[in-house]
Amino acid sequence: MHILITGAAGFLGQRLARHLLTNPALERLTLSDLAPPPVPEGDSRVTSLAADLTRPSASKEIVTADITAVYHLAAVVSGQAEANFDLGMAVNCEGTRHLLEAVCHRAPGAKFLFASSLAVFGGDLPSVITDDTALKPQSSYGTQKAVCELWVNDYSRKGFVDGRVLRLPTVCVRPGKPNAAASSFASSIIREPLHEEVAICPVDPALELWLSSPNAVINNLAYALTLEAEQFGDSRTLNLPGITVTVQSMIEALTVVAGQAATDRIRYQMDQAISAIVASWPSRFDVEGAIALGFERDRSFQDIVRSFASEMNTAKAEMGRKNSIEKNNIT
Repeated sequence: MHILITGAAGFLGQRLARHLLTNPALERLTLSDLAPPPVPEGDSRVTSLAADLTRPSASKEIVTADITAVYHLAAVVSGQAEANFDLGMAVNCEGTRHLLEAVCHRAPGAKFLFASSLAVFGGDLPSVITDDTALKPQSSYGTQKAVCELWVNDYSRKGFVDGRVLRLPTVCVRPGKPNAAASSFASSIIREPLHEEVAICPVDPALELWLSSPNAVINNLAYALTLEAEQFGDSRTLNLPGITVTVQSMIEALTVVAGQAATDRIRYQMDQAISAIVASWPSRFDVEGAIALGFERDRSFQDIVRSFASEMNTAKAEMGRKNSIEKNNIT
């Protein structure tokens, strides 16, 4: 089995790579991004490549005949796609089309797992979203993802690829620094206070969000690879499971896990541009079909915060251990 991950230098790409490498059936793993992505644990099965998918030739260079599956994670995030329309179109639409064409001609029939988003929905929505709810994106990012969803479905209908479109909830809590995604604050208001730093909440605390932990998202991405095409039915598109929470309930969960001192580090500064984008996204989904197929969801947001806090403390301890070893070696 040979798998390609685009956008592999990102948080999800790196975590997915480490997860896939635990599968003994994996023979080769190719990671690509604008710069060569880090190789997890220096595993000899991994090839790291630089590829700008806006160039048609780049996809031809990274897709080889022996590839059995592609995880297409590379994308310009929501806020950046809204601010720079041409860049969003080039990366999110044209880059996806180039990759589909490369797989179609070089590895026909390979599984093509496309990371989509709940941003494909918007406007006058029903109270609960299903896999078949009409797409009415209210942002350039959502429109670009919706276009690519249709392409993946049509390439699958024609037998060019074996597509699986997976609509991800907002992933929370992400480690690292804030990015240009409109939803970036959802991680910041948990991550920064736990690091004893100030965080900005740019939305109404009553706003509802549809969230999933990084662990659940990675497990579900990996699980989607194991399903047969016919299990998806007429459409290759699926809303991945998540949980519905208000921003206020997220902050309350932080208080339970880390105390009032952590919550007091949050500052409330309304940002109309961010609020408009995020408020257009739905927050309630019927995912019983996905659950029946075997996909998983988090039990509670408190569990998500506890898991992140535990990982953060483990990372700090490991960093301290490495620093101690380096200091001893120097002295």
